[in-house]
Amino acid sequence: MEFPQLQKPVDGKITYPPGVKEITEKISNDEVVKRLKMVVKTYMDMDQDSEDEKQQYLALALHLASEFFLRNPNKDVRLLVACCLADIFRIYAPEAPYTSHDKLKDIFLFITRQLKGLEDTKSPQFNRYFYLLENLAWVKSYNICFELEDCNEIFIQLFKTLFSVINNSHNQKVQMHMLDLMSSIITEGDGVTQELLDSILINLISAHKNLNKQAYDLAKVLLKRTVQTIETCIANFFNQVLVLGKSSVSDLSEHVFDLIQELFAIDPLLLLSVMPQLEFKLKSNDGEERLAVVRLLAKLFGAKDSELAGHNRLLWQCFLGRFNDIHVPVRLECVKFASHCLMNHPDLAKDLTEFLKVRSHDPEEAIRHDVIVTIINAGKKDLNLVNDQLLGFVRERTLDKRWRVRKEAMMGLAQLFKKYCLHHEAGKESAQKISWIKDKLLHIYYQNSIDDKLLVEKIFAQYMVPHSLETEEKMKCLYYLYACLDPNAIKALNEMWKCQNMLRSLVRELLDLHKLPVSEANNTSMFGKLMTIAKNLPDQGKAQDFMKKFNQVLGEDEKLRAQLEQLISPTCSCKQAEVCVREITRKLTFPKQPTNPFLEMVKFLLERIAPVHIDSEAISALVKLLNKSIEGTADDEDEGVTRDAAIRYGLELLKVLSFTHPTSFHSAETYESLLQCLKMEDDKVAEAAIQIFRNTGHKIETDMPQIRSTLIPILHQKAKRGTPHQAKQAVNCIHAIFHNKEVQLAQIFEPLSRSLNGDVPEQLITPLVSLGHISMLAPDQFASPMKSIVANFIVKDLLMNDRSVGNKNGKLWTSDEEVSPEVLAKVQAIKLLVRWLMGMKNNQSKSANSTLRLLSAMLVSEGDLTEQKKISKSDMSRLRLAAGSAIMKLAQEPCYHDIITPEQFQLCGLVINDECYQVRQNFALKLHLSLVKLMLPLEYLAVFALCAKDPVKERRAHARQCLLKNISVRREYIKQNPMPHEKLLSLLPEYVVPYMIHLLAHDPDFTKPQDFEQLRDIKECLWFMLEVLMTKNENNSHAFLRKMVENIKQTKDAQSPDDPKANEKLYIVCDVALFVIVNKSTACHLESPKDPLLPTKFYTPPDKDFINDKEYLSAEARTVLLTGKPKPTAVLGTVNKPLSVTGRRPYNKAPSSETGSNVSGNSEPSSPAGNRGRDVVMEASETGASENEENPVIMKTDVGKKDMNSEAGQGGAAKKRAAGAASVGSSENAGASESTTPTPPVLNKPRRGRPPKSLAGGAGGASSAEKEAGSGGGAGGAGRGRKRAAPAQDITSSPMVEPITIKIPKQQKDTEGKRAAPQRQMDLQR
Repeated sequence: MEFPQLQKPVDGKITYPPGVKEITEKISNDEVVKRLKMVVKTYMDMDQDSEDEKQQYLALALHLASEFFLRNPNKDVRLLVACCLADIFRIYAPEAPYTSHDKLKDIFLFITRQLKGLEDTKSPQFNRYFYLLENLAWVKSYNICFELEDCNEIFIQLFKTLFSVINNSHNQKVQMHMLDLMSSIITEGDGVTQELLDSILINLISAHKNLNKQAYDLAKVLLKRTVQTIETCIANFFNQVLVLGKSSVSDLSEHVFDLIQELFAIDPLLLLSVMPQLEFKLKSNDGEERLAVVRLLAKLFGAKDSELAGHNRLLWQCFLGRFNDIHVPVRLECVKFASHCLMNHPDLAKDLTEFLKVRSHDPEEAIRHDVIVTIINAGKKDLNLVNDQLLGFVRERTLDKRWRVRKEAMMGLAQLFKKYCLHHEAGKESAQKISWIKDKLLHIYYQNSIDDKLLVEKIFAQYMVPHSLETEEKMKCLYYLYACLDPNAIKALNEMWKCQNMLRSLVRELLDLHKLPVSEANNTSMFGKLMTIAKNLPDQGKAQDFMKKFNQVLGEDEKLRAQLEQLISPTCSCKQAEVCVREITRKLTFPKQPTNPFLEMVKFLLERIAPVHIDSEAISALVKLLNKSIEGTADDEDEGVTRDAAIRYGLELLKVLSFTHPTSFHSAETYESLLQCLKMEDDKVAEAAIQIFRNTGHKIETDMPQIRSTLIPILHQKAKRGTPHQAKQAVNCIHAIFHNKEVQLAQIFEPLSRSLNGDVPEQLITPLVSLGHISMLAPDQFASPMKSIVANFIVKDLLMNDRSVGNKNGKLWTSDEEVSPEVLAKVQAIKLLVRWLMGMKNNQSKSANSTLRLLSAMLVSEGDLTEQKKISKSDMSRLRLAAGSAIMKLAQEPCYHDIITPEQFQLCGLVINDECYQVRQNFALKLHLSLVKLMLPLEYLAVFALCAKDPVKERRAHARQCLLKNISVRREYIKQNPMPHEKLLSLLPEYVVPYMIHLLAHDPDFTKPQDFEQLRDIKECLWFMLEVLMTKNENNSHAFLRKMVENIKQTKDAQSPDDPKANEKLYIVCDVALFVIVNKSTACHLESPKDPLLPTKFYTPPDKDFINDKEYLSAEARTVLLTGKPKPTAVLGTVNKPLSVTGRRPYNKAPSSETGSNVSGNSEPSSPAGNRGRDVVMEASETGASENEENPVIMKTDVGKKDMNSEAGQGGAAKKRAAGAASVGSSENAGASESTTPTPPVLNKPRRGRPPKSLAGGAGGASSAEKEAGSGGGAGGAGRGRKRAAPAQDITSSPMVEPITIKIPKQQKDTEGKRAAPQRQMDLQR
């Protein structure tokens, strides 16, 4: 296509403006410049309407486009020519005077080259360059090039030139003209080619952006101005690269994601059609590609003012899906993005929460860690950015299996607590939102890891009660923090102080050893202390080495010892402690190293033992706060605590500190305040105050006579008429702090012993407590007087006499407030008996035997010692618990343990299977606490095996945890204290097996030795214990266990050596135990390293002539034990359909999820019945039982209303607890066929059911009204446990008992029925 032609001059001569001579090659450059300036002036003054002049100077216009000018080497000449040409295009517009396409191309390329002169704004010619740019932009001269075939080359060159010359010295006008020039080309052309687009986009790349910020800004504004036109071209480019994968279309293909980010920041409309393409990329098979897209979208979605998530929901949902990507880096990137998103877009928190929840449980440690960082960072910026769910994820991760994750979660929560709760940076509402943090952080102190404990201590010292605060402020923090903690957090905090105090004592003992002469015994003691200290530091292996090194340094450096001694001194103040720590650290920093692990370990030790919070000044500050609360002048309400709570918890805090820092309390001011507390009405306040005096008042008698004279009458009054707890503390306080304690105790003992009156039980409880503790603390003085009190009043008048009739509501347990005063007095009477005996520590008067028979009778009679049926069921539960606990307490004293018979031991152990949930719960807790302190003999650990029969899952789980803890403690003790094999009989956990086998052989439920159901129960109990014992095969312990059980089969039951049936039951339990061991371990057939010893109290010595190689388990019984069901027979036509038979429960496989973490890796893989006893019974307890009822009854049909466990069913009024074996057998059969109506499936067979006493021992004497009371009141129910009767003792129907030597008939050996016992039942209370 040719441009329209202007009329050429006829004569072909060039007309120059007036005064301008001809411009030829022959004149000098200076002359050319001089003449061109005049030509420029002429063209500048011309306008488009000057037709004559346009025609006149047409030849000149053509001449100026000649090669002479376009290729002139002189810069000034080229500039002037370019200005002329620009004016020519302006004047002759819209037709150009040049007809050749090639010429036009040359001209525009020439003009473009001249625009480079714009770069130097200080050049004398810059104004002419600016004029050139302005002219071109105003006229849009470059639009002429649209008609050229290769116009793109010109535009690309122009764009590149303009972007290269723009710099920070240009003013706004220059940028504006450049934009006008380029935007006209983009908007008025047919489209933007890829090369031209590249020339714009390249300025957005980071490398170019950093080189020329002005070019970046120019491109940004240009794109924003031309968004409507250029968006299509951008979409096409990204489509080619992202969707079609044509990376060759542009050199910028590798920068697509960077470009998308930049373009989005410029104007999201530029990517209107590109965003859907990213959804396709998010689903790429290439993990690295997905990662790149996720990184990009994270920036786009997370940008401050981004609305992308709202405008493009599909892409947002697709992006959220990447939180679950299989590629770890992708998930990690998503989690990191969440932090910015939460901070910049709180409205998206709801969408993110669910995905962060999943990632908080990610298998990758780094991802779980970053989830915490994400949430905490957002929370630190503004607590409102994180909802309760997100904070809940952090809370969960404080128990993560990885230390790095746990640490991040704990530190994050600590920082939030300090910011919002301590400093109140966002008001009370925010503080209330995260008030749970303080409790949660302290709960972590219960974890086994020493790293967790150390971090909690650090958090407490730096974030919860910052040690850097002034004493008054610091104690105020502690005072109100303690008042706001939940009970478990308080226990944890108390334990923390206790551990720190214990460690201080160890270091003190170590320093004392350094003062002694060097000896082998001294070195051994020192080594033991060092090992114990190392156990309280992280990384025990390294800690041991570093503590040895530290001990060596202590031995060589006397000044260091002096500093350490001052640090652990009871009188060391917090400020002195800081100086000591600094000095010790300074001494150990030489030689200086980049990392000094030895120094770090010593710092850990110093941090734990240094008193950073509590000293005499701190105690005084706490007491002042307490006084203000008492006076009502404290700001308790502002701190969210009531006045009464502040006083109570303040005293509790002081009480705890009185154990760990007793010396800090020695001041008259402190004791005066405590005396005020003793006079307050709040019982707990007075009790705590007495205990503080007891712990800290050793110098009161000598140093503070005024305090002494005021304190003594108060203590006497509390011991006589205070609450039971106050009385206990008062007696102990007198014994601890006064020199004339005998006189003081006698002044309490005599009036109390004379005033005992069983007719007023309300006034008996406190005297009984005081008398019991007095007799225990001063046995030499009061043992004899107590004997007559025990004989004439405690036993004869109180325990053997029921004065009042209990509440017949049928409940098995009631709250403490509902317990009758008479029963409370009886419970205290039982405790008094035990305390009296524990004080004497001998059995010369045979009082212990009488007491044990009395306690056994209490258990046999189910708590109703007189069997007059006056006492209520809930009160009977209290008395059973008291009796069982009393026997267990006596067993802690060796002289009494030796006289406890196997029958009494079994009776005590069976309390853990009591029918009442609370009895089982409390007894198990007492049992565990005594065992874990190594106070009870090993045989009592066997009692936990019976917990396999507990119908409540939580109780089984608790029992298993107790077993794990006890076994761990015993193994650790043996490791720390090597001893001969003979002495291991009382400590080695494996030696619990003989006691367990004997206990299970005498289980009252075990009546039919070949009954599959009963054998499965035995197997459950055995596996409950063996599973924990066989977790590891340490020292070939599996073979040791096998050998032990085989040895038992070669002995006889010492309890009934001549009873074939008793011995058969023992051997059957042994065979079940061997079956379990052999099936669970492949190493049990190896040679046992030691020959096991057996307790002679339970087993006869082996007879050389007696070889017992008989197999007592039938093949069918083994099949049942292995598979959980007998072999199928041809008679049964239905498969997998259990038969519902009254009195028998079909086997149901427990769901694997029910036992959860309670089943270790050693759980039986091949036996579906493995955990049956722990789970199947939950049918009843977890479907129909109400947690709010004391003893829920599950009834679905009228049949269910037949209460098997009504009071009438539990026996006639005068019937004894021990029934004959034949009666038990017949009663079971009768129970199985008692009803022809099918039992509802939920009931099946009661887990620990027992036949009605009316069937077992004769006609029942209870009326129908009593039956209704029994069932309606909650005494019956499918889930209840069984009541056990003692196989040994019974009481007469006329309970007249001689003082001290309680006459309880012994076992009638010729009556087989005395060995069998009616079964008990359990309730499912929570």
